[in-house]
Amino acid sequence: MTDATSDPMAELLRLRASIDNIDAALTYMLAERFRCTKQVGALKASHDLPASDPAREERQTARLRQLAEDADLDPAFAEKWFNFVVAEVIHHHMQAKNAG
Repeated sequence: MTDATSDPMAELLRLRASIDNIDAALTYMLAERFRCTKQVGALKASHDLPASDPAREERQTARLRQLAEDADLDPAFAEKWFNFVVAEVIHHHMQAKNAG
């Protein structure tokens, strides 16, 4: 068996294949998340509830920052990612409310 120092290109290809698999899994997980939030948006729209829930978002931000820290991921990066996703979810919720 060769190691990375004897065949760096093989190691690079192996690592890139892992990254590609992770990217695919993340994409499918994000799609599933949006399927769930779409249902939340429809529920909120049908009951005239606000599109955003700042208190929940604050709790989730703190929770995800802690998870990121536990996973050795930069908590600031995790928060940026979460804020980006939440902004898109709120946008979808507002569209659902306006369509209803």
